Amino acid sequence: MKINCSVNNCSHNNSGTCFANRINIGGEGAKNNADTCCASFLSEKTYGSLTNNTNSNSACDALVCKASTCNYNSNNLCTLDSINVSGNGSNLYTETNCESFSS
Repeated sequence: MKINCSVNNCSHNNSGTCFANRINIGGEGAKNNADTCCASFLSEKTYGSLTNNTNSNSACDALVCKASTCNYNSNNLCTLDSINVSGNGSNLYTETNCESFSS
């Protein structure tokens, strides 16, 4: 799964791609993408770069999604091959969004 990420200050971001083993999208009951967030966001300022910590040495392997109202959510897993996460300059995970959310 490819996570296109514009949150350049996230520890998992490597040139616009998320390299976390697994990410969690929050947003239970979301009505639009502003109600979602990347709950896996970690500030690079605090945690440094974590792009080399994946088991497979590639992009994200699993996307857990708590936005049960999203059309792409199937049993808390995202069915898309690729999503977009936004929130450049975020300090907290709640300042990020899943731009691929659709209800």
